[in-house]
Amino acid sequence: MAAIPTATAPGLVQFYNWIFHPLDYMETQYRRWGDIFKARGTLMDWIFLSHPDALKYVLTHDGQELSAPGEVNQILSSLLGHTSLILLSGAQHRQRRQLVMPPFHGERLKVYGELIRTITHEVLADLTPGQPFKARELTQTISMQIILQAVFGLRQGERCQRLGQLLAQRLDMSSGRLGAALVFLPRLSQDYGPWSPGHRLQALVKEIDDLIFSEIQACRSNPDPNRSDILSLLLAARDGEGQGLTDQELRDELMTLLVAGHETTATAMAWSLYWVHHQPEVGARLRQELEAATGADPIALTKLPYLNAVCNETLRIYPVAMLTFPRRVEKPITVQGYDLSPGEVVVGAIYLLHHRPDLYPNPDQFRPERFLERQYGPFEFMPFGSGARRCVGSALAMYEMTIVLATLLQECELDLASDRPVRPQRRGVTLSMKGGVDMVYRGKRPIPELVGA
Repeated sequence: MAAIPTATAPGLVQFYNWIFHPLDYMETQYRRWGDIFKARGTLMDWIFLSHPDALKYVLTHDGQELSAPGEVNQILSSLLGHTSLILLSGAQHRQRRQLVMPPFHGERLKVYGELIRTITHEVLADLTPGQPFKARELTQTISMQIILQAVFGLRQGERCQRLGQLLAQRLDMSSGRLGAALVFLPRLSQDYGPWSPGHRLQALVKEIDDLIFSEIQACRSNPDPNRSDILSLLLAARDGEGQGLTDQELRDELMTLLVAGHETTATAMAWSLYWVHHQPEVGARLRQELEAATGADPIALTKLPYLNAVCNETLRIYPVAMLTFPRRVEKPITVQGYDLSPGEVVVGAIYLLHHRPDLYPNPDQFRPERFLERQYGPFEFMPFGSGARRCVGSALAMYEMTIVLATLLQECELDLASDRPVRPQRRGVTLSMKGGVDMVYRGKRPIPELVGA
């Protein structure tokens, strides 16, 4: 059996390119090697897959042949905590997942629809006509408020404001070149004295933890069955043996929801604002659909076909999560004609999958119509991953993305400040954009019913 094609550049060069130029790195290897290739580098010894059949096999065979061990995600422990769902394995992971899933599905989601729209209104109220702004900063503000209210249950107040500021600072420390280095080279996060990034990071983490643990204790001491925030629901959750989450486990899950829910959704919403203004025909068609839905409740907005197509195409062209969570080979398997040995680590290259010309003709073109013309399978389009490690908050993320984008386009006039293309750029472990998208707020849109009155 032939050996898996292996990238030939020195390991440190590959590692550097993966951290600072991840899309170029994947595209270069794909052009040379095709659907399967092995990368080598510091902290990086992975087999990349991008064919739907290979992904289906790997992501549906968690068990004896393959596993999804949490320990391969240890580089995230300083950000999320050691008891985060993302770092758990096996039965412990399945049990925790069952505990945290309910708040993100079914009737629970409907509770958050009006809250999302209200928060968007409140953030818009702070803008004045002619004001320039960065799209990602706007969506980050909206997403942070949603997290603080829907997840933590915090309303306006000193603790809410302070926690929001600190969390934003913590996430900013994980972005950019230094942030990527802090994530991928954990030793840099250690405290080497007042001059070191690790010292500032540890002080920030302690202040955040003090606030989060205080909020957990306050909720435990004064349980309120009428509260619908996710913290309250997680406090009440019990496993089959009647055990709930400890304070540390709650803290780590809240941090996981913050990073996985706030950072990623803010980026996706900013990209969607860019695309609907960069391509006027897309914006015109979407506004036409939204005008016809004037007065609709938030849940109805989430079901609009073209709005969903725009959001899906946004998540396709530059997926915030570039890779699936790693799988480890436990028994010899064959994938795409290549033998994989126990101990080897496999990742699904979501970005490469989403840019396959056989699935997405002209893949570099932003074209929402493709999602109206074709129904993509779960291993052809997977912005939230798949299998046992699929994002637990994917449904809430789509709710947030569709409702916020619809509200912004229905209620205000926005323009791009420049016609220069916006380029993708790594932000910590995710894919974001360079510059944050410069825009201008022109003012409120006229209410359709009053036009011509």
